[in-house]
Amino acid sequence: MNARWQKILVLGWLLASAAWLAWAWPRSLALALGGWAIAASTSLAWLGLQFVLMRRINRRDATPAAGRWALLRAWWLEALTCTWVFGWLQPFAHRQQPDWLPPTPTGQRGVVLVHGFLCNRGVWLPWLPELRARGHAYVALTLEPAFGSVDDYVAAIDTAMRQVQAATGLPPVLVGHSMGGLAARAWLRTLAQPPAQRVHRILTLGTPHHGTWPARFSHTTNGMQMRLDSPWLQALAASEGAAQRALFSCWYSDCDNIVYPTRSATLDGAGNHLLHGLGHVHMVYAPQVRAACWQALQTGPGSAVSN
Repeated sequence: MNARWQKILVLGWLLASAAWLAWAWPRSLALALGGWAIAASTSLAWLGLQFVLMRRINRRDATPAAGRWALLRAWWLEALTCTWVFGWLQPFAHRQQPDWLPPTPTGQRGVVLVHGFLCNRGVWLPWLPELRARGHAYVALTLEPAFGSVDDYVAAIDTAMRQVQAATGLPPVLVGHSMGGLAARAWLRTLAQPPAQRVHRILTLGTPHHGTWPARFSHTTNGMQMRLDSPWLQALAASEGAAQRALFSCWYSDCDNIVYPTRSATLDGAGNHLLHGLGHVHMVYAPQVRAACWQALQTGPGSAVSN
């Protein structure tokens, strides 16, 4: 569903741009290029507004605020990343790299990748060639329904975790970006057996563990669940013990333009890692985050894992 409407939006914008340029170019080059530039800059302005609101709300957060130049750099890198992700990877390329499940156990630990709100498996495409080259089985999910309850995604995650474990003979690593981290927690609380038998490590990237300020404007089921300290989040936290929390490594950023206040992406009892100067989508491609995933995949049963 997300790929379909994103494809419609991208193609609609390209057609509208072509129509404008065809009409305005013969009349005035300045008019044609100026009108196109104004249309193209609206997404930059919207993204800029997100960063302004984030900076304002974060004044009340205990995490030291990012400086202006760090925010400006994060805004620009997030703009480039979102253009790539929402303009190509998700609408047009999300099926280019299929899941890889070796027919016989490889002895190498595998991974399940879970995207966030308004995304699909395409956000993980840059990860997939390296995972396969390293010999790690993987499943990159697309969560449906796009605007349903986070609990609706549990069955898909459980199936993927079983598939990867069957292909490798080892409990997988589970990685969730944004809402995907909440879906991972929702799955974890349904387990009837000890968590260590089903999952080796859970990494969350920019996940609103305590909710996020912008979710107050959402009226979708999953959006309302991500409101700050929502009843759903409180019930989720109440269901977790120290053993579950110890499985988590939570990565969060002082320039996250979607999940804020900053500390709302941390989890008590987990390993929490602050990233500097990275926007919400851009952090998926941070070298530190990938390195943490590779480390978790290479850690054997019973070995120490750095939080």
